[in-house]
This record gives sequence, C-alpha cells and structure tokens, in this order.
Amino acid sequence: MYTKYYGLTKKPFALTPDANAVFMSDTHQEGLAILKYGILSKKCFLVLTADVGSGKTTLLQALVASLDHDVHLCVLNNPLLGRDEFFSYLAKQLGLGWDGNKAMFLIEFGKMLQACHEKGERVLLIFDEAHVLPVDLLEEIRLLSNLEEKGQDVLSIFLVGQPELNDRMSDDRLLPLRQRIGIRFHLSRFTLEETRQYILFRLRHAGARHFNIFSEEAITLIHKVSQGTPRLINIICDHALLTGFAENKPVIGAELIEESVNDLHFPGERTPLPVAVPPSSNRWLWVLAAGIMTAFAVAAVWWWYFLR
Repeated sequence: MYTKYYGLTKKPFALTPDANAVFMSDTHQEGLAILKYGILSKKCFLVLTADVGSGKTTLLQALVASLDHDVHLCVLNNPLLGRDEFFSYLAKQLGLGWDGNKAMFLIEFGKMLQACHEKGERVLLIFDEAHVLPVDLLEEIRLLSNLEEKGQDVLSIFLVGQPELNDRMSDDRLLPLRQRIGIRFHLSRFTLEETRQYILFRLRHAGARHFNIFSEEAITLIHKVSQGTPRLINIICDHALLTGFAENKPVIGAELIEESVNDLHFPGERTPLPVAVPPSSNRWLWVLAAGIMTAFAVAAVWWWYFLR
C-alpha cells in the first residue's frame, strides 16, 4: 500500500525473516561465530540466550545455511512434547527408525555417532525455545551425550532460548547438565547506531532510492521505545510508514513515531511497547525498596534514642 509512495519495491519491515536480507550486528556476528565454534570445538553443550524478538531465530537460520553437508542436523522449534514424541521427532529428523522403543532408538543413535566418527562427520542437535523444556526432557538430552564413546567428539547440542533458560537450568536436578555446558552466550539488543544501520539496511533491500525516509529524531525514538529489539523495530517502522502514507508525509518524524507507538500500546502495559524486562530488574527494585526501608528504620531508631 505504501511501498510505491516511498519508492520501495516491497515492504521493508516484514516480520517474517528474509534469508536474502539478514542484518548482522556486532553481537549477531559474534553469536554466529560462537555457534560455529561450538560445532568445531567439540565441547558438546552450548547455551545461547536472547530476549524475545532479538533475532535468535534469524541467527539460527544463518547458522543452518552455513553448515557443510557433513553435519547431520536436527532442529526442534517446539519442545512441548512428551518423551515418546520427543524421541520420535529426533528419529525422524536424523533418519533413524522409531517403533516406540526408546532402548532401540538409543542403540541406533549410538551406532550413528560411531559411523559419523569413522566418516569424519558431525551431529548437531538444536533445541530452540529451550526455556520451556521440562526438566525431565533436559535430562534426556543430557543422557544422549553419554552415548558418545571416549574420543568420538562428534555430537554438539545447542540449547537456545529466552533468559528464563538460565533459571530453568538452576534446578538442582540439572547439576550434571550444567557441568557439561562448555559455552554460554547472550545475544544483546541493538545499540542506537545498530538500530540506525538496521533501518537503512532494510530500506536498501526494499529498493529505496533515498534513505532519509526516517529522520534522525525518529530513529532515536524508535531505538528508545523498542530498546533495540529488532522485532519491535520492524513493527514500529511498518506502522509509521503506513501512517505516513495515510497522512501524506514523505518523511517520518518523531511525532509520527509517537503516534504509531500510541496506536500499538497495549492497555496496562508498563512500557510503551511489550519489551522484555531483564529478570534482574525486578530483583534490583526489591533490593532498592529494602534499602530505603532499612534507611528509614535506622533513622527512626536514631531519632527514638538520641533526638527524642
């Protein structure tokens, strides 16, 4: 609708990841390098966390696209499965048989690891949305690594999810798994400069002939309300372009961004947009509140004994 008005060949801020238009910020480049290292380093377990909408799915897609043919891959994007469903999925993705017998699957999986070792191949298991994996399935995943014989080092297991994954991993029952995590990485959100470069990147890939569609003030405000979250940047920019087209404004200024954010705001939301709040934030608020209460208590005791 607005593409012709702004001289674009397609919508630049579609929410569906575009394999031909992947913007790699510094943290995304570092994350991709670490994922690749996680396959080559033979450390078996890797944990990658990222806030909602920070681009971890795009990062995983970039990793998968870069894999060589000698890597046997299984990606599980929906981990809310029962145990039998879990093993059935693994078997299907890895080309192994499954008749409902877990013991037979484990035997076949062990043979596959041995064959890959002899051929110089690798096996990569990626569990996305791992923060919702039940503890019993996380334990099953850990036990899969026990099937590697000493010196094989062909199996890599990536646990990818939101920061809540760290809380899930703190369960006492998962101590053996925590001790096997060789690499941890958290995917950061965009800085202001990365937000600017991301917007220009998406406009360029949408055929823009000029790149001053968003003013500097608009970009600054976009970064502020989105807190550098790529998915929210897309939503804001798309809505702002639609509003700008409706109001016949060739340049998107800060006032149009404010208008778009107000339209997108959910009633009762603490922030202008549904941005992930780091788990530690609430904890620090409690610490601050406790400190203030303690200060008042000390002041009251001082007044009672010495100044009354």
